[in-house]
Amino acid sequence: MASPLIKRYFLAVDRYKWLIPTGLVLGLAGGSLALSIPAPAPVYTVEATLVGNRPTTIFSATGTEVRQPIESITADAILSDEIITRTAKEVGLEARVMMRSLKVSLPTAAGAKDKKAPTGNTERVKLEYKDTNQNRAKQVVERLSQSAIDRSKGGNTARLNEVMKSLNQRLPKVRGELTIAEQNLEAYDRAEGPALIAAQNGSISNAIAQGENQQRTLQVQIEGLNAEIASLQSKLGMTAEEAYVSSALSADPRLSSLTSQITQLETQLAIASKDLQPEHPTIIQLTTQINVYEAQLQKRVGELMGGGGVARPFPANVRQSSSLDPERQRLAMRLVELTTQRDSLIRQLTIVGSSSVKLREELQNLPNKQLARVRLEDQLKLKKILHDQMQAKLVDARTAEAETVSSISLGQLNALPLEPVAPKNPLLFIIGGGIGGLILGAGIIFLLDMLEGTMYTPEDLQESLKNQDALVLGMLPNMPIQELHQSIPLLTHGELLYGESYDRFRSNLRLNEGKLPRIVLITSTIGSEGKSTVAYNLAIAAARSGKRSLIIEFDLRSSSHSRSVSVELNSDQQLEPLRYYSRVNDCVQIVPEIENLYIIPSPGIQRQASSILESNEVKRLIEDVRGRFDFVVVDAPALSQNNDALLLEPMTDGLILVTRPGTTQQSVMNEAIEQLNESETIRFFGGVVNGVEIVMPKRIPQPISQKADRSFIPANRPVPSVEAKA
Repeated sequence: MASPLIKRYFLAVDRYKWLIPTGLVLGLAGGSLALSIPAPAPVYTVEATLVGNRPTTIFSATGTEVRQPIESITADAILSDEIITRTAKEVGLEARVMMRSLKVSLPTAAGAKDKKAPTGNTERVKLEYKDTNQNRAKQVVERLSQSAIDRSKGGNTARLNEVMKSLNQRLPKVRGELTIAEQNLEAYDRAEGPALIAAQNGSISNAIAQGENQQRTLQVQIEGLNAEIASLQSKLGMTAEEAYVSSALSADPRLSSLTSQITQLETQLAIASKDLQPEHPTIIQLTTQINVYEAQLQKRVGELMGGGGVARPFPANVRQSSSLDPERQRLAMRLVELTTQRDSLIRQLTIVGSSSVKLREELQNLPNKQLARVRLEDQLKLKKILHDQMQAKLVDARTAEAETVSSISLGQLNALPLEPVAPKNPLLFIIGGGIGGLILGAGIIFLLDMLEGTMYTPEDLQESLKNQDALVLGMLPNMPIQELHQSIPLLTHGELLYGESYDRFRSNLRLNEGKLPRIVLITSTIGSEGKSTVAYNLAIAAARSGKRSLIIEFDLRSSSHSRSVSVELNSDQQLEPLRYYSRVNDCVQIVPEIENLYIIPSPGIQRQASSILESNEVKRLIEDVRGRFDFVVVDAPALSQNNDALLLEPMTDGLILVTRPGTTQQSVMNEAIEQLNESETIRFFGGVVNGVEIVMPKRIPQPISQKADRSFIPANRPVPSVEAKA
């Protein structure tokens, strides 16, 4: 069995069969034209081999580094657009024409990177040029080779100049960093050098040990002085400050004279006070003299003690403190001397302790200072190494200037033998042109079929419906029209196989919905897909199964097909369609040839079809027939023509879409099914494929009068009523 694609292609061949002879004629004409073309002129091929090149003497490493190895050379590096354009201008050719005849064979490494260039020997580059003029071919190859050599040398020189430029730019900065590193190390040595040297020869450790010994000696001396001071304080009954003041006061003769005079006046005052009153002039005079001498005494004490008596403690009883005997005065002076000596030793102990603490801190910080110096030395070494390397690299680069040459050189220039030109074979040209024309015609047919968008095989329609998630309810046969008065083919006298297809259609609809819907709407995407044929035959199949069936023609934009079932429409009913639909008993007519089948014919083409279908009369009509009949089939207009089918669908139980091979457009059908599936109010049962070719068994056709006996059909069969249905 042929695949759907092959069947579709053969159908396309049948539609465009004129393209096959047309393609054959064009192919034969093309072959003849190609045969008449004169033989091409001889082609000359010139080949140049570029090999790797290096200087005879090499003293620098930079010269080797900047020289591009032949393995890394690419076609763009050898033949730039500028070289191609200049060479083509020199030889009088167009650049694009010259490029078509030029072939470059690169080394293996370069060929791996440049996919367009063929690979060749790993140590050479080949330039091959073909031309009908041998001298011009040789000129092109020579000039291209020399340009490639010059370009390679210029590239090596440019890379060397870039190296030298980079070194000259970076060297001052590196030299400055080296100078800064040297200055940092020198400044650190000036600041921390003595400490590091002292740490290295042990001076700090010795100084710390000496300080500790000195501290112990001073502490012993201080303890001895404290003991002696305590003994003297015990003997004198005064502190060192008090002893200092008393000794200072006792040693002053003026203070002794004033003290003596005050004592005499006090004695006189005491004697006079026994006989005289305090207000007596003598008493007042003596008191005044005592106060004067007391003031002079206090002033003298302030002069002796210094600071006006503020810096040192002032004795409460000056006369008693200034009257020490010689022995106590000597002890007081000794106490003052020992106290002064002790204070001096304590200050020495504090200074030595502070010095020891500083030395210890310096000793603890010594590793950090040493580490800091090591870091500065390392930085200086790195800067020095980098500076020396760059200096050496710069000297090496200047040496490489005299060694810079091209990476390639011309190794060999050859003129290859002429390519033989085979003579033309007329028969081969004619046969080849004919075959090519046939292939061209077949290809154009296939392309036109793909671009047309019409589905020509039932398999394509079935697959497209499934892809749109639409159920395939039936594959309906293509039936012939057997009566002259019929405008559509019907099952009235059809073969058994035709009826079985519609029975399967009804069964699939019942199985899918659980029961046979009461009212179904039949429509299609475009005209000529056979929706009316499917509607009529579906109602006929239901009537033959014993169901009271009704056909409603609601396609008010086309003529009625009621004559196909021998039902004539009164011409008066076409003038007032709303009155026609409002009287059910008048608009429902009996199909005389088929039992249980009734029809509401269309009143004909109406200008306001949509308004009529939305009227209350039509709604009441559909509700009335729902109660009168077992199965109602509504024939609605195509979806692409208007929205009449979508207006009628809410009044029915669901919609069925009719398709037909050779008529249905895939894009239109997909758009319609997508709209139906996305709608929340429309119930879409699925689709049927109409017009499927089936093989019928051969039999002798009989006249229509002999095919069916219509005598059993009652002429006065009544229209079912709601009460009768109930």
